[in-house]
Amino acid sequence: MPTRKIVVAVTVVTLVLSLGGCTLRRDIQNPAVGFLTADAGVGYVREMTAGFAVAVAESGGVRHTEAGPPIGDTARQMSMLQELHGHARNGIAVFTWYPELLAGTMADTEQSGTPVIAVHTPPAPGSEVTLYVGNDNFAMGELLADQIAALLPPAADGMVVLGTSVPGAEALDQRIAGLRSRLPLVRPKVRLLGPFDTKQDPAANMKSWQLMVEANPGAVAFVGTGDSDARNLARLRGQATRPWIGAGFGLDDISVRAVQRGDYALVSPETFVQGAVAGHLQAGYAKRSLTLPSGWVVTPALPITRSNAADILARQSSTKSRAEAAQLVVREIVTHLSDHLLPLADAR
Repeated sequence: MPTRKIVVAVTVVTLVLSLGGCTLRRDIQNPAVGFLTADAGVGYVREMTAGFAVAVAESGGVRHTEAGPPIGDTARQMSMLQELHGHARNGIAVFTWYPELLAGTMADTEQSGTPVIAVHTPPAPGSEVTLYVGNDNFAMGELLADQIAALLPPAADGMVVLGTSVPGAEALDQRIAGLRSRLPLVRPKVRLLGPFDTKQDPAANMKSWQLMVEANPGAVAFVGTGDSDARNLARLRGQATRPWIGAGFGLDDISVRAVQRGDYALVSPETFVQGAVAGHLQAGYAKRSLTLPSGWVVTPALPITRSNAADILARQSSTKSRAEAAQLVVREIVTHLSDHLLPLADAR
């Protein structure tokens, strides 16, 4: 999928409430929506949650609640979804790494008349969820491969060690698949090892990467799939006494500053945009009496480079500046929804 450049706006513009492809439904009084996430204490989820909250607030007249367990507690997510349903009867967005485990509860929510949007991870069969907002993760893997290749010499010969913080998570597996498909084409002498389980918890994740860096002294690059991977690899790269390339998917300051050093490749999933698109669609349903469309709303990823890193750091300095930067992209998606909507079966 093409990557759209995010431009920082000067003022916050209220997102347009024209939802292409939606149809009229019943009027709703005192509407309320909610967002349930996994890993609520981690940076990329805080981005996603802030985007959702900002978009719903800008719609006006719709109450919103955001909730989620701190790190990797799917059982707690299941009970929290039931609790959230009591506060958000007019729509719930859900991000979970394990949609199969929540499929029954999500189906019950849909059957009750509360529409559910899957965010960041495609919904599982049986969940009855027909709308998904998220990246093309395979394409993101290819994009990161090109970023890594740009930092390696054309004749680079050595091992690239792969790690993933949530083994078996479809979105992260697709990032690995895209990277595996692309990197050998552009740097044919490198060999890919892994992915290895690097753990979700930030402290455990750091320990995992420390062990892998020590165990692979000849590796030319270390690449992770998750937010903790990106942050911890950036820290380790800054402490390293021998040259190697770090790479990951994320957006926190440590990772972005590592890009500025010139030895780190980074792609942002732009989760603020994902949350904002989901919040905008949920608020549109609740406030404007609209039925949600079906399919996969493809949201853009953003390569972080030495040329745009300073702008990204400035953009990330406040929720207001993030909203100003995202609003043009979100408005484009929601006002031309059919241009960004693919079949749900194609989600990856």
